[in-house]
Amino acid sequence: MVAVKYPGLPTTSDGSGHIVHIEINITEGSCAYPITSSTSMAVGYGAAVANGKENLWGTKLIFIQPESEHSSASAAEGYALAGGRVTNFTSGQGLILMKEVLYVISGKRLPVVFHIGSRALTSQSLNVHAGHDDIMGAADCGWGIVFARNAQEAGDLALISRRAAEASSTPFFNVQDGFLTTHTIENVLFCEPELMKEFVGNPADHLRNLMDPYNPVMSGVVQNQDSYMKGKIAQRHFTSLVKPALKEAMESFTELTGRKYDFIDSYKMEDAEYAIIGIGSMIETATTVVDHLRSLGRKVGCVHVTCFRPFPSAELAAAVSACKAVAVLERLDDPLSQSNPLTVEFKASIADAMQGSVGFPSLTSMPKIHSGSYGLGSRDVTSGDIIAVYDMLESAENPRYFSLGIDHPTALASIAGFDGRPKGSFSMRGHSVGGFGSVTTNKIIATVSEDLFGKTVQAYPKYGSEKKGLPTNFYLTIADERIMIHHELDILDFIAVQDVNAFLTGNPLQGLCDNGTIFIQSNKASDEEFWNCLPAESCREMIERGIKVLWLDTAKIAREVSSRPDLVVRMQGIVLLGIFLRSTPFAANTSEDELYPAIEKSLRKYFGKKGEQVVQDNLTCVKRGFSEVRQIDSNTMTIMEVE
Repeated sequence: MVAVKYPGLPTTSDGSGHIVHIEINITEGSCAYPITSSTSMAVGYGAAVANGKENLWGTKLIFIQPESEHSSASAAEGYALAGGRVTNFTSGQGLILMKEVLYVISGKRLPVVFHIGSRALTSQSLNVHAGHDDIMGAADCGWGIVFARNAQEAGDLALISRRAAEASSTPFFNVQDGFLTTHTIENVLFCEPELMKEFVGNPADHLRNLMDPYNPVMSGVVQNQDSYMKGKIAQRHFTSLVKPALKEAMESFTELTGRKYDFIDSYKMEDAEYAIIGIGSMIETATTVVDHLRSLGRKVGCVHVTCFRPFPSAELAAAVSACKAVAVLERLDDPLSQSNPLTVEFKASIADAMQGSVGFPSLTSMPKIHSGSYGLGSRDVTSGDIIAVYDMLESAENPRYFSLGIDHPTALASIAGFDGRPKGSFSMRGHSVGGFGSVTTNKIIATVSEDLFGKTVQAYPKYGSEKKGLPTNFYLTIADERIMIHHELDILDFIAVQDVNAFLTGNPLQGLCDNGTIFIQSNKASDEEFWNCLPAESCREMIERGIKVLWLDTAKIAREVSSRPDLVVRMQGIVLLGIFLRSTPFAANTSEDELYPAIEKSLRKYFGKKGEQVVQDNLTCVKRGFSEVRQIDSNTMTIMEVE
């Protein structure tokens, strides 16, 4: 491996956290109105401001929260007009509400960077989860647009887009899938402060104050028939700079860090006859499917469109030059258009190549092009769904449009049986209740697994817009290699049931491997009383499949330990960390003298702002979970049948 100047600082983070790490170091201020799923970015930036954070050049950060997303965009416009390096965080309806101002920002050539946790719009019902209709609704505003597939790319592209924006006097959107990337904890290499300082430079050296009365310029004036069009077309001077500026930024970043970026990322496309093109986290799932199908002798590949604006037409046309059929998968549905947005752009790219446009590869034939919708509102899209797409491409079927992951006449049937996790992976699913602190515990387990055990991790929550007080699920995978799949897990080694109603509303044993482990929260007084409260069919299944059964009253421990009444409910979740470490193989060879300081470090990362006593209370809960969890000998228990 070739040594690079800035290899990165290993840690765990979600996409939002990586963005915050970048922006609190390189910007001077943020003007934002928090909206799910971008809220955690704004909260992180605001916390840095509250703590007196200065950027890398000694400027104290400013956070401005006006009364709406529209106003926050206007505030960012004013900040940039005055020569400041500013950012914004938004999603969904918030981005669309800004749209009037977005045109103004690009028209004034203000090189801001806004970070988008891409979210479904309220075009059918309210949904706060992932969808690309918000960013596609703003794609005509004259901004550069880059898309991240994971938490690593979210932060890296924040730096890359900032450099390109300031080199071309063009604003940029840096986009990641809402919740699926913004809130998924993964192994990340944080950019070093020295890298950030070198890569984007001091704002004072790159930005102009357009409001300087001693150096007046004309900006944002009123123009009539004789002038407007001339000025509008003249802006092509600036837009022509965007692609080379972004290319230079990507190549420079690759040279400095070893992490490669380009307008598109083609995976095993050299001889691919069938391909998927897409944007965002789904494409990482597709790469695992490509590897699987390649092992079966099938010539398949996939392409991620990292840069949507400027659109990489020639690059995409070249990537699919050997393909017989291509499916363009999009996290939205716009049925009144010719096709969905990425499909339209791709079809136009192929048309330019077919007619011999300058700068395009020469194509003698064009592939069949199919348009598919998936993952609207974070609807799960599995490896089996991706396999179904490749099967369709290789078949005689010719649907112009299809969908994935739902029961509908347009939907392709998912193909079961493929495990896209790395070999030797350990996966957990949790059943909890919003407000119990379980999602945070899941993040801490991931952090400890990386910090202490050197593992690769992926931890993410699944909850509705209601959140507090209602059922939630959370997922965790621990492996020795990078985890590429981004969907709910159906092969599990450990299940944590902290929602006492889980057995009444479903089957929490679903997906658990034979000889796996389940932990169940219970306030019963004895093993027999606990066992007898479980459904008979579940008891029978656990015995027949050799499942190890653990139980403990985590709520009781939280009540006894917490020094703050307002944290009792949330603290029961952290007890699970001790239970997890006691019942899984990861801490087996780690002494308590080594284990607990590492846990305390992670607890301090998440709870330190609440004070030392809260950190110690959480640590006590972990220790008690580790030492007090009980295991049932199911072979000695009687199954209580309900008459």
